[in-house]
Amino acid sequence: MSAPRIAFVLGTRPEIIKLSPLLRSCLERDIPHVVVHTGQHYSDSLDTVFFEQLELPTPCHDLGVGSGEHGEQTAAMIRGLESVLDEERPDHVVVQGDTNSALAGAIAASKRPTSLAHVEAGLRSFDREMPEEVNRVLVDHAADRCFAPTDESARLLAAEGIDGDRVVVTGNTIVDAVFEHRELAAEKSTVLTDLDLESGEFVLLTAHRAENVDDPDRFAGILEGVERFATRADREVVYPIHPRARERVEAFDLSVPEPIRLVEPLDFLDFLTLESHARLAITDSGGVQEETCILGTPCVTVRDNTERPETIDVGANRLVGIEPATIVDGAEAMADRSGSWSNPFGDGDAAARIVDALS
Repeated sequence: MSAPRIAFVLGTRPEIIKLSPLLRSCLERDIPHVVVHTGQHYSDSLDTVFFEQLELPTPCHDLGVGSGEHGEQTAAMIRGLESVLDEERPDHVVVQGDTNSALAGAIAASKRPTSLAHVEAGLRSFDREMPEEVNRVLVDHAADRCFAPTDESARLLAAEGIDGDRVVVTGNTIVDAVFEHRELAAEKSTVLTDLDLESGEFVLLTAHRAENVDDPDRFAGILEGVERFATRADREVVYPIHPRARERVEAFDLSVPEPIRLVEPLDFLDFLTLESHARLAITDSGGVQEETCILGTPCVTVRDNTERPETIDVGANRLVGIEPATIVDGAEAMADRSGSWSNPFGDGDAAARIVDALS
């Protein structure tokens, strides 16, 4: 049996979602490929169930790395990936985004006679204190092919001296994923009924980034700002809380105000349904900024910077920081937006363009 032509390296929920259109494209075209799961996310509620729900084949390899300090985790992934790549000998290794899994895949591939492709190349927050920013820069500069989601991303790559021959503007695969999974969510998800929510009458909150939830003052400021807005607007807030964030709430003895309802982490179809039906999303997630922009749901981002400036440019998102007053102002300004902005992330054919370029 011939060796797989493409090896996809992934390890987190966003990677599974954003690479799923590429996996389906390979299956439809009968292109040999192998999926390597690093195990960076090791909770079924955040991870494994996605393959089942999104009707994707189980990964061929699972490194089972789990948690750990950045260096320890990345080193374990590199060690495992070296063995897999020696065994499978793919022509291309594909990584996505800015995770430690993407960095490990890039390092392992760059030491072997295989081409490295980076999906979602060229995103920049210009905040080098973020581990994700360092990861995405390193992966872009190691990659043989940089698949940039927008013209702005391609421009940023050029500004860093990356040869234009290595860059292809494809659109963002999250558009493909949202289009593919929106109908699946409508068929399968019962989350609105399960949580007794009415479309357009609730606010969706996500907060999980280390710079926010690992700092008790920042985390408390976000919760206070959301509470103030929810009280003024008389709306319930649904917060599917990440295990890391829940641990910090308990460790910092933070009070979660009454308008904010904590629920367990949701699978992608349920979460996509909440994004689709929320009046407003308040988030520190890059993926949520993209998804709500595509779905026509107004968004407020509780961060000091964003690597998705396109969402702000089209009027879908507002960057407000973590001060309670600015959160309230931003949420009040965005809550009644109509969602009629243009989608800056492409037409839903990014996966086909990427697979065409690789094959």
